[in-house]
Amino acid sequence: MSERPQRKDPVDAIVDQWAAVRPDLDTKAMEVFGRIFRLSRTMGDRMEKAYAPHGISRGEFDVLATLRRSGDPYTLSPRQLSATLMLTTGGMTGRLDKLERAGLLRRSPDPHDRRGLHVTLTEKGLTLIDEAVGAGLTAQTEALSALDDAQADQLADLLRELLAGTPEQR
Repeated sequence: MSERPQRKDPVDAIVDQWAAVRPDLDTKAMEVFGRIFRLSRTMGDRMEKAYAPHGISRGEFDVLATLRRSGDPYTLSPRQLSATLMLTTGGMTGRLDKLERAGLLRRSPDPHDRRGLHVTLTEKGLTLIDEAVGAGLTAQTEALSALDDAQADQLADLLRELLAGTPEQR
């Protein structure tokens, strides 16, 4: 792995400012999470742009992708979708309404529970999500190209450890 010169970014400027006025602070966490936060915002914007030509937002992508990942017959209950996406039932209902109007999914009664529903991808939804996931991965891969394969693997491993170590993820 070749050593690249250390680049400066806006987080470095913030850390330098804190060091000047509060040299007693350990700003390592600020360096890490400041960059994660900025990267998350930047990539969120890129993902919105990647999904826009398909007529969906990131939130709508998440619903369709969750159904797609569930495997054939691409059906889950609204409760399963809400739990997977960490959404309230009200937030989920709005997304499902919009996606159903667009013909990307359908809701049907659960044959085993009169109060329950099933949410299923339509053929149109299946085609769209397969195209959209490709567009999203292209945008992510382009951003990740700033790292070589070993660096990308190392970053993925480090982020996995960091995420697994947070109390909310245990």
